[in-house]
Amino acid sequence: MTENEIKLKAIAALTALRGGVDEGLVSELLGEVIPTQFTVPAEAGAEAVGMAVLEQLSGPLSALVTGFILAFESLAEAHDASGAEPGTDQILQEVALTLARDNPEE
Repeated sequence: MTENEIKLKAIAALTALRGGVDEGLVSELLGEVIPTQFTVPAEAGAEAVGMAVLEQLSGPLSALVTGFILAFESLAEAHDASGAEPGTDQILQEVALTLARDNPEE
């Protein structure tokens, strides 16, 4: 799967969630970008196997995150350009404060 196809999957997942699609189906959609098999050296130790798997996961996960960021930036720019209040920065601050309140350090 190409990097662009993975970015499209991220946008499709966001669109599906906003459309009320079951979260399980969205998880399956996102799961399609994760390799189901990995190539590792035959005589590799645990560290080499871990690094091989990590290297093979990093590309798809990076493309997925990039797709989410692209979608967010596009929506944030449209939101802010509309003059709607609160602006994107304020919304993000509120989300961060809510998360901080809901997850206090122990």
